[in-house]
Amino acid sequence: MESRPDDSRRRFMKGALWMISATTLGTGVMLSPTASAAPSLQDYKPVFFTPDEWAFVLAACQRLIPADDTGPSALEANVPIFIDLQMQGDFGNASDWYMKGPFLEAPAELGYQSPLTPAQTYRKGIVATNTYCRQTFSKSFAELNPEQQDQLLTQLQKDELKFDGVSAKHFFDFLLQNTKEGYFADPIHGGNKNMEPWKMIGFPGARASYLEWVELHNVKYPMGPISLNGDRG
Repeated sequence: MESRPDDSRRRFMKGALWMISATTLGTGVMLSPTASAAPSLQDYKPVFFTPDEWAFVLAACQRLIPADDTGPSALEANVPIFIDLQMQGDFGNASDWYMKGPFLEAPAELGYQSPLTPAQTYRKGIVATNTYCRQTFSKSFAELNPEQQDQLLTQLQKDELKFDGVSAKHFFDFLLQNTKEGYFADPIHGGNKNMEPWKMIGFPGARASYLEWVELHNVKYPMGPISLNGDRG
């Protein structure tokens, strides 16, 4: 959330090429493999988040990836649906993580250092952030203006807010990681609606072969992406 010389968060994302494949997400909850139509975010009923938590996720995702002339916003790409489904799956429950102590202040290369699963981190992190917002602004995070929301997200990122029972930085790191994943993962996981983010960066998706294009730098891929369901973008 820190300001960058480039004023578009998405342009930075496009340059970084965060390619999140379906296989990197493990066995998280997915949409029905037979469903071809992307769900409507307005009609979606969260399976994990409470209404208050859902309002936070919607607002935070909108600030992390807002819409511009480069591509869709996180909300337009159904990223919150992806995050909600992941909280119900193996990722949210840290099913295949080593979760025994001791937990130390250690560099990132030594692994995740917290007794909280991602789902628990979200739940505690949202409550703590909303409590801070209500104490400071007399409003929840979702009710703040965009500038205030950006300020709060930056404070979380920098670990400037100290909460009881949850790390602000761990919370923000999960939120940013999952927002990026939901934006670029295969639509079967709930996000990347209509494969618009893939179209934005020219990613072919689950095509069987596109080797002839690998060495063609700065050449736009003309055929459009294909999802794991076989849907064409």
